Amino acid sequence: MNTVFTPDYKNIELSARNIEAPRLPLYEHIICTELMETLLGRKFGGLLWGNYDDKVEFFRNYCEFFSMAGYDAPSFECCIGGALINGGALGGHKEGAIKDMDDFNRYPWDEIEDRYFNFYSDFFRALAEALPAGMKAVGGVGNGVFECVQDLTGYINLCFISADDPELYELLFKKIGELMKNIWARFLAQPYSDAFCVMRFGDDLGYKNNTMLSAEDIRRLVVPAYKNVIDLVHGAGKTFLLHSCGNIFGVMDDLIAAGIDAKHSNEDEIARFPVWVERYGDKIGNFGGIDTDAVCRLSYPEMKEYILEVIAKCTGHGGFAFSSGNSIPGYVPVNGFLYMNRIVREYRGDVLPDFLKQI
Repeated sequence: MNTVFTPDYKNIELSARNIEAPRLPLYEHIICTELMETLLGRKFGGLLWGNYDDKVEFFRNYCEFFSMAGYDAPSFECCIGGALINGGALGGHKEGAIKDMDDFNRYPWDEIEDRYFNFYSDFFRALAEALPAGMKAVGGVGNGVFECVQDLTGYINLCFISADDPELYELLFKKIGELMKNIWARFLAQPYSDAFCVMRFGDDLGYKNNTMLSAEDIRRLVVPAYKNVIDLVHGAGKTFLLHSCGNIFGVMDDLIAAGIDAKHSNEDEIARFPVWVERYGDKIGNFGGIDTDAVCRLSYPEMKEYILEVIAKCTGHGGFAFSSGNSIPGYVPVNGFLYMNRIVREYRGDVLPDFLKQI
C-alpha cells in the first residue's frame, strides 16, 4: 500500500550513521532555487537577501519544496569563503589575495570569524524557525580547508607556493584549519545548530584521475584540519558528511580514519556509485546514486533502469541515501529532476503528489 510522505529526519541521520533507514532517504547537496520556484509555482529566492522576516519566509518556501519532493532534510550551508576578505580566487577566477609571506602576514585573519557570524547568523536562525515538524537540515559551515586556501591563493598560485615557499604553503593550511575549527566550535554552541541532524562541508579534493594535491600533502595538511572539525561535531552528538568530488580513492582510508561518518559525490567516469558502496559500505554511509550527467540526458525508461539497478546493488550494504552524484544546478532539465524524483518515490511506495503524476 502506498503511503503519504511525511518528513522524518531520522532516516537521513541513520543513513549518515551507516545504518539502513526504514525508508530510503532522498538527498541533494544543492538544488538550484529556480527549479524550486518552477515546481512550487512562485518566486521566493530574493527573500533570502531581505530582512529577517523575509529570510524566514524564504526558508518556509524552501522547506515546503523539499517536503513536497519527498526529502526528509533540506540541505543548507553558509560558506566560509563568503566571509573571507578579498577572497574569490576559487570560484571567481581572480588573482588571489595571498601571493607571498608579506600578504599572509598582512591579511586580517582576526576579523574573519566575527565577519562570518555577522553575515550568516540570521540565515541559520531563520532556517531553524521555519523548519516544519519532522525536518532537520543537513549542512552547517560550508567549505573545507582546501577550498578556503584556494579562495585566497587560487589553485595554480598555490602550486607555485608549494614549490617556492614551503613554509607559507604549510602556514596557509594551518591558519585556515584553525579558523575552521573556531568557526565550527562557535556554530555548534549556538541554539540554531540543533536545527541540523547531519553536519557537512564540501571540499573538492580530486578530479577525474587523481587528487588535486598529492596524497601525502592531503594526509599532512588537510586531514588533520578535518579531524579537528569532525571531533567537534561528534562531541556535539552529531554525524559528519563529507562532500568531495573527484577520484579520491587514494586518500579515502585516511578520511575514514579521521572520522567521517558518510561521503557524498560520484561520477560514472570515475566509478559508478555501487563501487563506492562496495568498497566503503562496511565503514561509512554513502550518499549518491545517479551521475548528474545522466539526470540531464536520459529518457524516463533509461533512467528508471539505471536507478533501480543502483538501488538493487546498494540496498543491504549499510547506510545509503539516494541523490544525484553532485547536485541539481540550473542546467539540469526540470523533467530530468522529476524523472529521478518519481522513480525513487515509486520505489519507496510514496503516494505521488500531483506535480509528479503529470510526467
